[in-house]
Amino acid sequence: MASYVGVDLGATNVRAVVADDDGTVIGSSDGETPHGPSGITVTEAVLRIVREACADAGVDPERVAAAGIGAIGPLDLAEGTVEDPANLPDTIDRIPLTGPLSVLLDTERVYLHNDTNAGVIGERFFSERNPDDMVYLTISSGIGAGVCVDGHVLAGWDGNAGEVGHMTIDPQGHLTCGCGHDGHWEGYCSGNNIPRYARFLHEEDPLETELPIADPDFSAVDVFEHAGEDEFATYVVEQLGHWNAMGVANIVHAYAPLIIYVGGAVALNNPERTLDPIRERMDEMVMSNVPEIQLTTLGDEVVVQGALASAMTAGTGDRSRL
Repeated sequence: MASYVGVDLGATNVRAVVADDDGTVIGSSDGETPHGPSGITVTEAVLRIVREACADAGVDPERVAAAGIGAIGPLDLAEGTVEDPANLPDTIDRIPLTGPLSVLLDTERVYLHNDTNAGVIGERFFSERNPDDMVYLTISSGIGAGVCVDGHVLAGWDGNAGEVGHMTIDPQGHLTCGCGHDGHWEGYCSGNNIPRYARFLHEEDPLETELPIADPDFSAVDVFEHAGEDEFATYVVEQLGHWNAMGVANIVHAYAPLIIYVGGAVALNNPERTLDPIRERMDEMVMSNVPEIQLTTLGDEVVVQGALASAMTAGTGDRSRL
């Protein structure tokens, strides 16, 4: 019986699953993503988590048939690495992935994807509604999308297609994204940047608020927890809804999906406050057909399940490859 490995490398956590040849998960492990001192430290964490998942499954790593990886970007597909990730410290400039994992598993069948591409592969493979034209959008510590058009998942020559979080939504460029450029969607609406955006809005209009604006631990969680009761927190969430809708409208116009699945911690933890403002604005922002917009069917497992589906289908998520 063949075994397959799926890996999710995020800015916060690493997780791995092992499944048998019908996709049933038989082992798993997870841990925090190291924030230094180097990319090799992250590689070592990935290898450790995979070993632990294999041990949990009772599978010799060298007997694994194939593996899929969904990783934060940007990627260098030719080298099988993550290069200068925007949401990790600057000391982490290069994270080798496919080479070390190929050695551990003794297989060349290791498929690397941007994490959101892994997400759309997972939705294609596991969801009941999985048309040939669909998008998986994550609103989490970063923002990105996996895009499937006419049955083909778009990777781009370097693996970085779908980096919609780095679309410019604010031409004034008031805030700088973690990638170093101004006015990007991710710089306003990602979980990492919502507190900074709230502080920016408060400097412009210092309304009275219960939000701990000056607290170094002020987070996106605080904003959403106070929304609806605190005037300023409610205003921040309304502004996030505007930017998110603008970003989604750009996705619709670029790729014409029939359905957009939305995941990531911000959306999963605040589904109504995240998705409803997007849905409400689509008719006024979109000149073409408005897609169905709903939460991912796979929860916070969408990337690791997509990586697993990639391993099982030679990197495609196409069930005909089974």
